[in-house]
Amino acid sequence: MIDIKFLRENPDVVKENIKKKFQDHKLHLVDEVIELDKKRRENQAEADDIRAEKNKISKEIGALMAQGKKEEAEAVKAKVAENAKRLAELEALQPELDEKVRNIMLTIPNIIDPSVPIGKDDSENVEVQKYGDPVVPDFEIPYHTEIMEKLAGIDLDAARRVAGNGFYYLIGDVARLHSAVLSYARDFMINKGFTYVIPPFMIRSDVVTGVMSFDEMDSMMYKIEGEDLFLIGTSEHSMIGRFKGEMIDEAELPLTLTSYSPCFRKEKGAHGLEERGVYRIHQFEKQEMIVVCKPEESMEWYDKMWSYTVELFRTLDIPVRTLECCSGDLADLKVKSVDVEAWSPRQQKYFEVGSCSNLGDAQARRLQIRIKGEDGNKYLAHTLNNTVVAPPRMLIAFLENNLNEDGSVNIPEVLRPYMGGISKIEPKK
Repeated sequence: MIDIKFLRENPDVVKENIKKKFQDHKLHLVDEVIELDKKRRENQAEADDIRAEKNKISKEIGALMAQGKKEEAEAVKAKVAENAKRLAELEALQPELDEKVRNIMLTIPNIIDPSVPIGKDDSENVEVQKYGDPVVPDFEIPYHTEIMEKLAGIDLDAARRVAGNGFYYLIGDVARLHSAVLSYARDFMINKGFTYVIPPFMIRSDVVTGVMSFDEMDSMMYKIEGEDLFLIGTSEHSMIGRFKGEMIDEAELPLTLTSYSPCFRKEKGAHGLEERGVYRIHQFEKQEMIVVCKPEESMEWYDKMWSYTVELFRTLDIPVRTLECCSGDLADLKVKSVDVEAWSPRQQKYFEVGSCSNLGDAQARRLQIRIKGEDGNKYLAHTLNNTVVAPPRMLIAFLENNLNEDGSVNIPEVLRPYMGGISKIEPKK
């Protein structure tokens, strides 16, 4: 959410930003919210004037009564009653105007960074750099669920009977590999200086609206029936929500945290062959990282954060590339975002395994996360988030890139301590 004062003073800039995001249907909201904000401020000013006059008149009534001027005092009392009635009207109107302004401001997209490429959707995202040499072996790479089945590592049929499509049972060495990747990612980030956290897996609605756009909320979040609680789609939601309403001393910054959680997502819409299996599912687990920092440091942290994901994947012998998200592919709160994509030898192309985002002060403004400087000045924090690793999607890349012709899967050296020292997973008969 952008600053209403900035919008008021720079309506053309906000409208141009909306056009860059190809959301022309929102252009009218700028003029609409300016008019509502004007009414709100006029309403507030009139109410403040009446309150100030009330104090003045109260003293005047006392003076008149002391002088025995009862008739004049009664006339002033009548004015007080009239003012009280008007004040009640103004006070009743104020929350309604506040809510209307806030609801519109929540739907107006954040101002994107000037470096963001302009494009309508993810088809116009821009490749930044490749890391590692993508290899296509001289034997056929099976679909990822076939690899897992040969390792006796997955049961999709039972999961469908128990929970429906979009769920799975991971079994044996594949389940162990899943947990090993998460444990390795946890320690990898701790070694980068991040503090490990396990957050709540449910959050209240005021946190949901603080951390994401309405469109994201509708397409992602599961609501708990009869409760003001939602299952998290990523631990970023509850991790950022932790600082809701907080005043953080500048000396404590940056806050660098890495978190584990299960994630729950609706994943609306039909998906093609490559998104079956365990690629796009309703429940998965993830290691995340977030940073809360000073505004002038957020772009530096943005570059550090995605580079950590690249580094982690390269230690697992998985080639990756970074892809700059264009304006039309950015969620409304994001200032800048980059996807990390892993190489798929089977598809002979890259696919998304993580995303790093700088949200500027948008989440901090919604959640009132403020910083107190050494000079006593107070300002909004900047927040960032990034996927460290999200199996089982990451397992697809891992299995394909470490598969041998005989169906066995190599375990990179860094992962062996988490796999009981084994160097290879063998197919089961």
